[in-house]
Amino acid sequence: MPRPTAARTRGRASVLAALTVTALVATGHPAIAAASADHDSAAASADSAAASAVASDPMNRAFARAAEEFDVPRDLLAAIGYGETHLDGHAGAPSQANGYGVMHLVSNPANRSLERAAALTGEPLSRLRRDTEANIRGGAAVLRAHADALGLDRAERRDLDTWYPAVARYSGARDTAATLYADAVYTFLAEGLRTTVPGGEEVTVTSRPVAPRKGSLSPADVTAQSPDYPSALWVPAHANNFASGRSATVDKVVVHVTQGSYAGSISWFQNATSKVSSHYVIRSSDGQVTQMVRDSDTAYHAKSANASSLGIEHEGYIDDPSWFTNSMYRSSAALTSYLCDRYGIPKDRSHIIGHSEAPGNDHTDPGVNWNWTYYMQLVGGSPGGGTSGDGLNFPSYTTQQQGSTGAQVKAVQNLLKEQGYEPGTVDGNFGPATKSAVQAFQGARKLTADGAVGPRTWTALLSAGTTPTLTRGGSGDAVKRLQRSLTAALGSTPGIDGSFGPTTDTAVRGYQTARKLTADGSVGPATWAALQAGL
Repeated sequence: MPRPTAARTRGRASVLAALTVTALVATGHPAIAAASADHDSAAASADSAAASAVASDPMNRAFARAAEEFDVPRDLLAAIGYGETHLDGHAGAPSQANGYGVMHLVSNPANRSLERAAALTGEPLSRLRRDTEANIRGGAAVLRAHADALGLDRAERRDLDTWYPAVARYSGARDTAATLYADAVYTFLAEGLRTTVPGGEEVTVTSRPVAPRKGSLSPADVTAQSPDYPSALWVPAHANNFASGRSATVDKVVVHVTQGSYAGSISWFQNATSKVSSHYVIRSSDGQVTQMVRDSDTAYHAKSANASSLGIEHEGYIDDPSWFTNSMYRSSAALTSYLCDRYGIPKDRSHIIGHSEAPGNDHTDPGVNWNWTYYMQLVGGSPGGGTSGDGLNFPSYTTQQQGSTGAQVKAVQNLLKEQGYEPGTVDGNFGPATKSAVQAFQGARKLTADGAVGPRTWTALLSAGTTPTLTRGGSGDAVKRLQRSLTAALGSTPGIDGSFGPTTDTAVRGYQTARKLTADGSVGPATWAALQAGL
């Protein structure tokens, strides 16, 4: 995702320095508001102009109407929604904390914002869960109620900086989690947002200087450091949600997706009624890590694997790849690598697994949008791993020629044998027999018969076989074969997991465009023919 343009004003720099936690917003290039002595007035004007300009768009219209009805700053409302859900209501499906809609109105023993929204607006619960306009209106009503409880008068409500305590209360969290939540919202306001929501509508938040008035929410609340991982914050889960000690040796890392926001998940693990937790939680925007359960204790995250594993939750939703930022991947991979080194865990896919792969689990996270190949490459482990077993998956395919040795030579030899060309002993040593087999294969595919396996020969070898029509949502060995051949052809991997998700779809369209094919994302005879010709 593209990153926002940084503001180049002294006022903005001082604002970001004042924020306890800085989150980089990976959503585009927002307009930069000029700093002024009266930035409150400028922000109010920006809100008004934005509302007018986008009056024809349903989500923008909903934000504008709710902001006007409840006297809540429109951009503040949108920033809260973005932080909660990336402005995706997920068709009324609940989050892990039983929250609903764009504004994540929650119904659980610790947070009843959904019921409160119903009481304040007169909207039925069913509509608040599923209807975006009603949900945004409900969120605005709840936020205004918090402002009223804090005693904000009309003049104060026009100053964005005074809303910080109300935003913290909207989170439904307390102490550190509430501060992390409000800090993130104010960073979105400072950085600005430009994001495309489901349906194609663009929603923006204008960048502006902010200096939130935190009141009793002290910056000291978010400075405790992890006792096990020096780069992490320490926010302990409730004692009901984990067990002290271990009954088995730690031998694996389990990758999860929160199905909710970072601060919301931290709050949920602090909730005595949730009976769930994870050792670590990672934020999407900047990769910030919070530890919640000591490594030596047993978090409740993966059923039968709890006693022998370390759990890492990643902020986001499995059906929305926008949450899986490069910052998150890199931060998580650094943590996983550290844990593997510390506890002697092999860095392969038999020991670094998804929640869905843990024995006895019925969860599907991290899902098809999680790029395992890239992640394992960052961890420094085996991207093919224990679940593949065929020795053909690599993050890149490098040129192999006579004298080369190693796993990729062995892959070439196996692929040649599958196609009826005899490479000699399959031993990972590129000798004369392997070169002759490569030349024969190249001649049959009308490639330069030089006996070296470069990008074109790799592509032809990896794509060889049947040519079924493949489209987004498909899965299986043919998809895995497609993903390998695209990795060789494009020089970058879409992930080799056998699931035709959004990343593979993007890679297919990029390949089709570059080869002057119809860029429809469907892999039919023409796309297979190009791949098998080594194009």
